[in-house]
Amino acid sequence: MKKGNKYGTHRVIEPKGALPQPATKISNDMDIYNNEILIDVNYLNIDSASFTQLREEAQDDMEKVKNRILDIVNQKGKMQNPVTGSGGMLIGSIEQIGDDLVGKIDLEVGDKIATLVSLSLTPLRIDKIINIQPNIDRVEIQGKAILFESGIYAKLPRSMEDTLALAALDVAGAPAQVKKLVNEGDVVLILGATGKSGLMCSYMAKKKVGTKGKVIGQARNESRAEFLRNTNFCHDVIIGDVLKPINILEETLNVNEGREVDISINCLSIPNTEMASILPVRDDGVVYFFSMATSFTKAALGAEGVGKDVTMIIGNGYTKNHAQITLDLIQESPVLRKIFEEKYIR
Repeated sequence: MKKGNKYGTHRVIEPKGALPQPATKISNDMDIYNNEILIDVNYLNIDSASFTQLREEAQDDMEKVKNRILDIVNQKGKMQNPVTGSGGMLIGSIEQIGDDLVGKIDLEVGDKIATLVSLSLTPLRIDKIINIQPNIDRVEIQGKAILFESGIYAKLPRSMEDTLALAALDVAGAPAQVKKLVNEGDVVLILGATGKSGLMCSYMAKKKVGTKGKVIGQARNESRAEFLRNTNFCHDVIIGDVLKPINILEETLNVNEGREVDISINCLSIPNTEMASILPVRDDGVVYFFSMATSFTKAALGAEGVGKDVTMIIGNGYTKNHAQITLDLIQESPVLRKIFEEKYIR
């Protein structure tokens, strides 16, 4: 077998010297190097910001979405949305393990895994798209993928449906980061609290703030607000337009005795929500952008423009033990598990 670089730079075609994620084109030749793992892929979970963009571009024509996905993979060698720059993750079975990794990792041929690195850096070949489930951003395919030596993954638990695990692990970084950021007594605002990452963040935040803190969840309309209230994951629920920052600020102040919050968490899938995340946060507070639609420029200049001295954190999809933390939440909360099972097991 050919010797490969730990971080996959041997796969980069354009531009030379780049890492696979920022590269514009990588090799998706499925003859593996000595430090790679070959995966027989079943499902892709396209990240929410990317799938939303693809749907809007195709005007909800799933055949056009399918063709666009194939075009992107054929051009880039990976599934990286050229507009959002983001990818997603996959589920598949181990087909082959590079010679240098045999006996050094806890995987064997046939094991089923979810990759915990982005599709935006994963060499991927799609032979056929079998089905697209637009409501859950899932694409069922026949194809192959490569996991680099540095790539992280999770073995799928036997106590959980594969598609349920995939849905949870797709946003594993969010609740795990919330566990690190939120302290007892904090007041936390979650934008997009009714979505997949938003629900998990709300549940984790409520555990962390304790009896002296508060979690405020944002919903876009009354029906979503009622759904969120019924989960009991938030102390208060506001209905607000995330594209109107003053609206979000006013609604937040109304349920928090006129005070700004300590932390806001952006779990949205649409652009231009930076100021709705920043404005309700007190000076010296924290803004956590898990959304892949976040613009650094808009966040940085926007905070400056309104005189907000806040710490802004870009959502890293990885933090230590994030996969186990996330799977534990699903198994710990019957409400959370029921919601995920009803929506994502199909």
